[in-house]
Amino acid sequence: MGLYDRYLALRLRYSDAELPETVAVIVTERDLLEQDGYRTLERFFDWAVAFGAERIVVYVSVLDTEVVDRIRRELAEVDAPREIAVRGPEDDEQADAPILVGIGMGGKHEFATAVQGLAEEVEAGDLEPADIDEGAIERELVFPVQPDLVIKTGAERLSDFMIWQSVYSELYFTDVNWRDFRRRDYLRALRDYQNRQRRFGR
Repeated sequence: MGLYDRYLALRLRYSDAELPETVAVIVTERDLLEQDGYRTLERFFDWAVAFGAERIVVYVSVLDTEVVDRIRRELAEVDAPREIAVRGPEDDEQADAPILVGIGMGGKHEFATAVQGLAEEVEAGDLEPADIDEGAIERELVFPVQPDLVIKTGAERLSDFMIWQSVYSELYFTDVNWRDFRRRDYLRALRDYQNRQRRFGR
């Protein structure tokens, strides 16, 4: 660890500002399938836990559902400091673990699927339209988690990822590609988070 990394770490640890309890990162299937993609994920888990994250969310955007099984198998081999739960686009039951990995087709697809599920419940007589609220929609999402901090690598745009979940999150964009994402990049994201005043939509 270089001097700059130590400097950032000390600034974070001795600051009065809070660190995020729930941290999310958005990656694509291509990010993971590239060389060292999963190794970077392992390191990210370690960094997040070391700096106080109680829950870690990874949103993996896929363009082809045929790669979902492969990603599931490879995630099973990932070395993580806490339990990992993986939920794909066809899974019905919610995942619950300190580390959540959601494999999805994008935010619009996720939201449309959630609405479709609620419509089917209404049609079956299991749900009254008047009972549909934010909580009902969240229960149908890949994971109903609202991260404090969302990190997007490789581009300065959120695109079609975590549309619902990130509405009150602090967003951090970096042009560093996922395979090149380093500890110092994560520490910079945390430092940026500490320097913000959260408004939660107000």
